[in-house]
Amino acid sequence: MNGLLIGRFQPFHLGHLEALQFALSNVDKLWVGLGSSNRPVEKNNPFTAEQRKEMILSSIDNSMNEKITIYLIPDVDNHIRWIEKIDTIVPKFDLIFSNDNLTKHLYSKRNVKVLAIPFLNRESLSGTHIRELIINDGRWEDLVPDGTRSYLQNTGAKELLKNL
Repeated sequence: MNGLLIGRFQPFHLGHLEALQFALSNVDKLWVGLGSSNRPVEKNNPFTAEQRKEMILSSIDNSMNEKITIYLIPDVDNHIRWIEKIDTIVPKFDLIFSNDNLTKHLYSKRNVKVLAIPFLNRESLSGTHIRELIINDGRWEDLVPDGTRSYLQNTGAKELLKNL
């Protein structure tokens, strides 16, 4: 069985890693969609799709890497067209992992099973919170996997975020 998990991963953090592990415990193959892949770099979307892909790949182990494939999912102007666009990008899937009510509604109309993802420490594990900690010299390093931490430190993420 194949599943789909879409996220912005701005940046990829421990909650996202937990979501991938949860999804993989329910499917054989997981399609990971990098949402908003066509958006320009801005304060709320500071990392490109390729940067986010690198964060994910540097943060997962080989057994996970063998079971996932990453796809770029652009934003489009309406939700129906968005899921139709996903159909043209991602191979067939039997299950979608989402906590978004609109996504649940749209896919349930298509008879695709939607499974909620358990949140891990949602207050501190949010991209917005982590980006704020990075900008303000807060303690963020323990909120992201080692690969993401190294990527953010080695690519000057703090300066990027401060300049946005």
